Amino acid sequence: MVGSGAATFSAWVPRIFKYYKDRLDPLFEKLPHLRRNFDKSIFTSAAFNFGPNACTFSHRDCMNCPFGWCAIQSLGHFDHTQGGHLVLEELKLLIEFLPGCVILIPSAILTHANTAIQRGETQDELQGSVSKEEFQARMDKKKTRWKEGLQMYSTLEDLLESVRALAEKAGNELEEGQL
Repeated sequence: MVGSGAATFSAWVPRIFKYYKDRLDPLFEKLPHLRRNFDKSIFTSAAFNFGPNACTFSHRDCMNCPFGWCAIQSLGHFDHTQGGHLVLEELKLLIEFLPGCVILIPSAILTHANTAIQRGETQDELQGSVSKEEFQARMDKKKTRWKEGLQMYSTLEDLLESVRALAEKAGNELEEGQL
């Protein structure tokens, strides 16, 4: 379950994933007494919001890496068409967030919340993130960090190239118009 957030992260924003990995792996090697929360996760922080109704108020995770991404996994038993929606205020989006699904958002810069579910239902959440303190020496008062961070975001062309590469690796030829 935890690995799915990291795997999704590495597929959709591979340069930021690599940025995390290139800085965190040496940290764990240098300080062997530090342990990863989960073996298959890149995220150094985990938050569990247990129900029966894990509902959050609008907030930004200002302690997370500013250009980094947070994985949020919805859990529980609820009707996603009636509640448990993910709200992204600046984008003016209300997203039906099915139990078991994972979404990645830049939680330090997007105000987000989720809506209440119906009586008798349950909702929990699992979140993974990396705090800015993990990278503080690199990011400290550096005026170009936003530009550097944005340059690591994936473009549509990047994502299409990744899909093509995965298809080739699997031995499948994609025909024109399949993407």
